[in-house]
Amino acid sequence: MEPTLQQVLGANAIQNATTITITKADLPTLTPSANNTAESLVTAILLKSKAVLLKSTFDTNMDQSIYIESGYPTFTTKGTNNDAYRVDQLVVNLAKPDTGAIIDADDY
Repeated sequence: MEPTLQQVLGANAIQNATTITITKADLPTLTPSANNTAESLVTAILLKSKAVLLKSTFDTNMDQSIYIESGYPTFTTKGTNNDAYRVDQLVVNLAKPDTGAIIDADDY
């Protein structure tokens, strides 16, 4: 059985033909605010999805097409001062029958 919208994006997630609504309170580590950054929202959505879209369920559930795993943290520098940054990875894996190399959301 394919994971449901509510399982992946939170109990209050809903959609219709033109919109999707995700309740910020359903997203882990996010402090809901009227001014959350786009990057903080994407991160929270990925973390919420990662809790459900596991490799172990992907391996046994033929209807699950995506799994998210932690990658390996690294370190880098950026900016003119070469400030040190930790780089954490979330690896999103998209699986479909081998029909072409283009990622198309409708295939998942």
